[in-house]
This record gives sequence, structure tokens and C-alpha cells, in this order.
Amino acid sequence: MELAERVNIVVLVCANSEWHAVKDYFPAAQVQTAPAGEYLQQTIRVNGEDVPLVFLQTGWGKIAAAAGTQYALDRWQPDLLVNLGTCGGFAGDVEREAVILATGALVYDIVNQIGDFQSAIDHYTTALDLSWLPQPHPHPVIPAVIVSGDRDLIPAELPMLREKYDAIAGDWESGAVAYVAAKHNADLLILRGVSDLVSEAGGEAYGNHAAYKHVTRRIMHALLAQLPDWLAAYP
Repeated sequence: MELAERVNIVVLVCANSEWHAVKDYFPAAQVQTAPAGEYLQQTIRVNGEDVPLVFLQTGWGKIAAAAGTQYALDRWQPDLLVNLGTCGGFAGDVEREAVILATGALVYDIVNQIGDFQSAIDHYTTALDLSWLPQPHPHPVIPAVIVSGDRDLIPAELPMLREKYDAIAGDWESGAVAYVAAKHNADLLILRGVSDLVSEAGGEAYGNHAAYKHVTRRIMHALLAQLPDWLAAYP
């Protein structure tokens, strides 16, 4: 299927396990290659109408996520970007497989020993305008800021992340996706399911990729099933 030059909605998927779950969910879709990874077009029913979407694999981590987001904006000029994925939850603050609706995203793993440390963090902090979403939300979510770093959550840092940023979950990409989207004034919806919990004693999925992969598939399929309801609210 030849892709249109402009697609109004592009869904960004970052980590490899998340992308494999998307391809499992749409087994008949034609997968094509892009500089960042792969992509496919899938038409879904929204408000009784067929809506063409592009699903783009950005790759994992902030660098790949930023590059993939920029590619999507340049290639298809979408009005709305949607980032579906997983995140690590702070044990005691959120339950496994709860869905986080990002109200903002920030990059926290910046160490500036020359200038003002906090100004560097502030520079890569993005608030999301979600005023278009109806209340109540189409599906149960926890609105929260997501903290992003190019690493899994470090147990010893959880108290600082809680206190300083009121964080309950972290990932590798949301901060970069939000930053690039904001530079282009593109609307952005980030929905991330909690795949595993991290406490000050450690992370339950650390060293257990098979468990992460299994729960990621379940989370991604649930998010994909709910996606039409979220898109129905977009003006």
C-alpha cells in the first residue's frame, strides 16, 4: 500500500518489544523500512469512519526517539502524534499494568557541572496540552509526569525523583518525544502502561527480559484496542 504524503495521526512506538507487539496486533499490515526503523499503515474505525494511521518504530532511547519523532513530523506532517509504550513504575505509588497519561515529560539524567544544573533539566521539561481530551477519560488512566533517562530506573534515585518531580513512573523516551513535538507545535498524546515495578530494593524485571517482553505484549495490545476511543476525542 502506498502511503499518503500527509497523514493526520502518527503513532510512535519506541522499544523493540513494543514494536513487535504492534506487528503481532496487525499481522496483515505491510511493514516498510524507514531511517529510524520500520513503519506500517493501518486503517482503524474511529467514530464510525475509517481513519488511516501510520505506526512508526523510532527505536529505543532518547536519541532514536527524538530522531524518529522528527522524521515523522517531516515525512507526514501530522497534527497529532501518539506515543504508545511501557514504563517502569515506582513500587507503592502505582500498580503494575496501570496506564500513565503523561501530563508532562522531562529528561532527568543530565549532569551539568559547569553551569546551572536545574536550568538544564528545565530546558528539557515539556508540559503537554491535553485540553482536547474529554472528562472523564475514555479509559482509566493515571495523569502524571513521566521522567525519562537513557537508563533503567536506579533504585537509589527513586526518593529524589519522587520528591523533586513528583514522579511515579519512568521510561527512556517520553521526554525526547515531547520536546521535539513541542518544537513543532504538534499535539501529543502519551499513554504508557506500567510493565514492571521498581523499589529501593531493585527492579522486578531487571535481568528478566522474558518477563518484560511477555507483559509488554499484553500492555501494547490493550493500548491498541483502546486507541480508537482516544482518537475519537481528537477534534
